[in-house]
Amino acid sequence: MRVGVIDDDETALAFIRSVLTERGHVCVPFRRGRDLIGTLPRDTFDLLVIDWNLPDIGGLEIVRWARANIAVPPAMLMLTARHDRDDIVAALEAGADDYIVKPETAKVVAARIDAVLRRTLRRDGDNEPEVFGRYSFDSQGEQVLFDGRVIELTPKEYALALHFFQRRDRPLSRAYLLECVWKSAAGLSTRTLDMHVSRLRAKLQLRSENGYRLQTVFGYGYRLDTYVSAAQDDVADAL
Repeated sequence: MRVGVIDDDETALAFIRSVLTERGHVCVPFRRGRDLIGTLPRDTFDLLVIDWNLPDIGGLEIVRWARANIAVPPAMLMLTARHDRDDIVAALEAGADDYIVKPETAKVVAARIDAVLRRTLRRDGDNEPEVFGRYSFDSQGEQVLFDGRVIELTPKEYALALHFFQRRDRPLSRAYLLECVWKSAAGLSTRTLDMHVSRLRAKLQLRSENGYRLQTVFGYGYRLDTYVSAAQDDVADAL
């Protein structure tokens, strides 16, 4: 998972980076609220870990801004020294998914991060197949089935397809996909990503009549859109 962390304290940043790295996540650090807000419209994160007291824009304002301005905002966890109950209530009411009062142990922080991610995204390592309409993902065999028929994919194609389906209807930046699937965005041509996307469109027949369409988001990345069939529309209209 790709996690944005904002804190102006270098010791706190180093601590949360070590927690995230230990869990296999990518940590993207920020020290000013405006830098994070400027990044959110053009990049993708699965989770934001936000300190309240920052030198420019407060953490509570960041939560409110993300909820108001990002179509599908990432999960947000407040990690702050502020422990007043009214502050906790204000953060949760503003849209934070959880609130941790620091200092806290690495084990507790890791467990709370995992809990937030479980509520928002299925974690890698689950063995039950994931089903999205006519598509089924078998994590053990790294196979995708369409109407019960196995579609031959390379490991990278499988990982990329799973990222799209788990985050359907959400714009995903090129940097996010390169980091999460290829584990690096530096030095890797975006043509690699574009070629894999093109192959997925063809192999998985990602067309609206099959329930999903893989769209290019100009200047940003890609989005897998969900389509409801005409038959489903008729049923919905009748209810």
